[in-house]
Amino acid sequence: MDDLTIWPEVEKAATEKRRELVLQGPTVDKRISCDGGLTSAIYSLKLLNYLEVSQCPSLTEIHEDIQHLTNLQSLILCRNKLASFPNVIGNLKSLKVLDLSVNNLTVLPESITQLKELNTFNVSCNNLEVLPEGLSQCTKLSNINISKNRITSFPADLYSEKLDLLSSLVASDNILEALSGEVHILAALKVLDLSNNKLKEIPPELSDCPKLKEINFKGNKLNDKRLEKMVNGCQTKSILDYLRGKKKGRPGEDDAGGSDKRKKQQQRKKKVADEQDEMEELNKMVVRVLHVSDASTALTVQVSAEVKDVRPYLVCCVVRGMNLKNGNALKRFLMAQTKLHDDICGRRTTATIATHDVQLLKGPLVYDVKPPTELKVVPLGRKEMTALELIRHLQLEADEMRKQKKRQNVTGLHKYLQLLQGKALYPCLVDAEGHVISFPPITNSEKTKIKKSTKELFLEVTSATSLQTCKDVMDALIIKMAELNKFTAEHGEDAGSDGEGGGPPEPATSSETTSELIVQQVRTVDQDGNLKVVYPSKTDLPKDISNLTVIW
Repeated sequence: MDDLTIWPEVEKAATEKRRELVLQGPTVDKRISCDGGLTSAIYSLKLLNYLEVSQCPSLTEIHEDIQHLTNLQSLILCRNKLASFPNVIGNLKSLKVLDLSVNNLTVLPESITQLKELNTFNVSCNNLEVLPEGLSQCTKLSNINISKNRITSFPADLYSEKLDLLSSLVASDNILEALSGEVHILAALKVLDLSNNKLKEIPPELSDCPKLKEINFKGNKLNDKRLEKMVNGCQTKSILDYLRGKKKGRPGEDDAGGSDKRKKQQQRKKKVADEQDEMEELNKMVVRVLHVSDASTALTVQVSAEVKDVRPYLVCCVVRGMNLKNGNALKRFLMAQTKLHDDICGRRTTATIATHDVQLLKGPLVYDVKPPTELKVVPLGRKEMTALELIRHLQLEADEMRKQKKRQNVTGLHKYLQLLQGKALYPCLVDAEGHVISFPPITNSEKTKIKKSTKELFLEVTSATSLQTCKDVMDALIIKMAELNKFTAEHGEDAGSDGEGGGPPEPATSSETTSELIVQQVRTVDQDGNLKVVYPSKTDLPKDISNLTVIW
């Protein structure tokens, strides 16, 4: 590790006090190879809450100075060649996401069990033979993925009432020889994948897991050949019913009365669990994140250096699955956006939201500046004009409004117009054809205006305050969209009449009634192509909202 080398991404993160750093691919790998590891300057970025170093085969170890990054919430070190990890990881008390997948690890540091905030733990595709004892101390664990290792058994304390949030356990492609009947203690377990192991039995007690929705035992040579045939072809419910039948008793074990009583108890228990699941599904808002690397047509935004002195902060993303077609869905969405502008955005003085129809965009996009006389835009509901002309029109309208209402104080419109006073250059978002699609904080373009027929939305939040402000506003916007989509999905045609000119609402198809939103990451880069920010990252979108589920 070369202490004298400071990589440009690291230097920029330090200068701009960034909270995210992503290093990946051949260029970074070459530096690691030449320097003998990561530059030590990374470990001085104490504001970082998201660090990703991935796809670097030359990365074989991490220095123990990583313990200084005490604000880290997500540590992603996947697809490298790590052979070990320092035991100081237990000092990263804020860590929620730990991804060490696709490396060469043979053992894990014991201090992992000290990570009290850990939610997601992924060590798949390594050479691990055992897991550390004490994982039950990580009481907030929700997702564990240990697939494609050499693990022969689970630590005894994995079956613990302390892990009452554990919903997904993926341990496929190991050499597990047994699953304890105590698995039923994991009351929140929904997904269990133990395919391609060395299991001989599946404990009947598994059927007592009240929320279990998906199991996979394929590729195990079970003693019960009927059950083996079922796990290779049947659905979860059929397998659990079969296990439940085995658990209830074999012929001659109990008298008929006792058997009937137990059967009624099981039916009541199942009914309660089903009702709880139904309420949970009804109240749940699902946001699924599509990683930018998974989308070949992903939009990118290049940010010019000149915006730094005008309106420097920008985050963007693409949202699919938002139903604007039914009833008053579009009207409700626009009203919600206005309320966010008035509240969290401080009447646009803190931040500004703009929404666009993806089908009307030509990427890549550029966030740039132009002189007021050269910036031409087609404002919402108006004809094309220069930014200077638009500002004059809006100023006159604001003055007239103030006179009519006999106010001495400036209006909300006045306030955000004043943000551009004295600026020689105005910010704008420009598409690949040179069209200005957004002029923050004033307006976005009629050309990309969303309609009831819009299926994909490009969301943009800009601010002169901070990057975190942009992220907070975007988080709030997506949560509100999830709420609105859930409302539309539940109420269907009862959600109101047509918001664009009257008439009955169109019937919703089955694909339109789902409330799930898909948020596709969008990267913003500088003029040299270096990553500035990707939204959403794993530290975005609040995890403490009870009915919001974010799927990565």
